[in-house]
Amino acid sequence: MSELDPIDPTQALKLYIADRRSSLAKSSLMSHRSRLTAFVDWLDERDIVNLNELTGRMIKEYQLEGREEYDWTVSTEKSYMVTIRVFVRWCESIEAVESGLSERVQSPVLDENQGVRDVELDSETAQAVLENLERYHYCSREHVTLAVMWHTMGRCGAVRSLDLEDFESKEQYIRFRHRPETDTSLKNKHKSERHIAISEELADLLDEWVENKRLDVTDEYGRRPLITTQHGRISQTTIGIYAYKYTQPCRYAGTCPEGRDPQTCESTEHKNVSTCPASVSPHPFRRGSITHWLRSDVPPRAVSNRADVSEDVIDKHYDERSDQDKMEQRRGYLDNV
Repeated sequence: MSELDPIDPTQALKLYIADRRSSLAKSSLMSHRSRLTAFVDWLDERDIVNLNELTGRMIKEYQLEGREEYDWTVSTEKSYMVTIRVFVRWCESIEAVESGLSERVQSPVLDENQGVRDVELDSETAQAVLENLERYHYCSREHVTLAVMWHTMGRCGAVRSLDLEDFESKEQYIRFRHRPETDTSLKNKHKSERHIAISEELADLLDEWVENKRLDVTDEYGRRPLITTQHGRISQTTIGIYAYKYTQPCRYAGTCPEGRDPQTCESTEHKNVSTCPASVSPHPFRRGSITHWLRSDVPPRAVSNRADVSEDVIDKHYDERSDQDKMEQRRGYLDNV
């Protein structure tokens, strides 16, 4: 175990904000600063002048106090705790807190009666999942599938529907088309048809997939799927298995928040991946991606068109930004007027 380097919480926050300035959108940076300032102030009130002293119990006390004294909604609580977990993970990297402390930062988990609004894959976790796939399973079917899902905000059915000719490499876009007669319908039928611009990074990944990894097969209708298996077109069930499997913390972070041993845990078995309490289904990929784009200052109308969902539905069911997040983003716009 490496020796910790003493640092004042306020100084750690300043370094964190400076380090993240180039990787976070302005609105996201403001949200991180706001939430973490509140947390650092709370530590200051308790005379914590050395971040080395931070423990999982302290973080839990802060979480409970926010829930009870500040009347956090579940969405607000989740936003605060996710940000704190990211901050603590960064602090681990500079040896300011105990290694592994970030894995003990808990976000709220909803039961079925509370709905699914707050179940999402936050952008930091999604990035960790995709980085793990890029490092250890580069250009695999799993890597390509989950990368396309995250970057396009596409539903499982839309990702599954893609044909080889729906990917335009030079122009860097893919197109979603409604083709119910050959078993690839889109949710909103022809209204769901759209062109989606993709990044150069994703285009390069798809280029390599097509050139070196894609199986040259057709489906039962003679079409050439973009994402193929030995049996033809990838199934929605397979996409679901990929999501559950690679969002297991033991795979992308090397630790289990439930304290299980990955070598003996039944949830790591192929048929049981959906039983892992810390992994998520494909839908939170879409939900988290929508929130990520909103927090990156992309206008709701643009997100609506890209994700094939109305602005009203985004606001009601997908937008995981807290009221404070939205306020800070509006403040950023006002500062530029």
